[in-house]
Amino acid sequence: ILILSQAETKIQQDIRLAVGQEKNLRLFRNETGMLPDPRTGKWVQFGLCKGSSDLIGFKEIVIDESHLGQKLAVFISLEVKTKRGKLSDMQHNWLQVVKNAGGITGVARNVAEALNILKIN
Repeated sequence: ILILSQAETKIQQDIRLAVGQEKNLRLFRNETGMLPDPRTGKWVQFGLCKGSSDLIGFKEIVIDESHLGQKLAVFISLEVKTKRGKLSDMQHNWLQVVKNAGGITGVARNVAEALNILKIN
């Protein structure tokens, strides 16, 4: 069952508003959890997967000579937590997998931390 504190929801909204004008960046809210199917009563899982981050998206970058002028999208996975919020093992593992694959990841407890992770001034 989806449980998200109002404080985390507010931080997520503030982060999305803060980066909303960035032309090379897109963030999407990724809710995960389970709900009962009203037709069958069976529980249905939604979202990417257990442990996936609250905000996901991509950032366009331009890289070396072989890709001269091309834009490439780098996957972003931001986990949003309150000051005292802790990562679950599954969330930690998700962030490690994304980081090891070259994605942009981190835990943001406020807008400033998110902007730092995303390297936005």
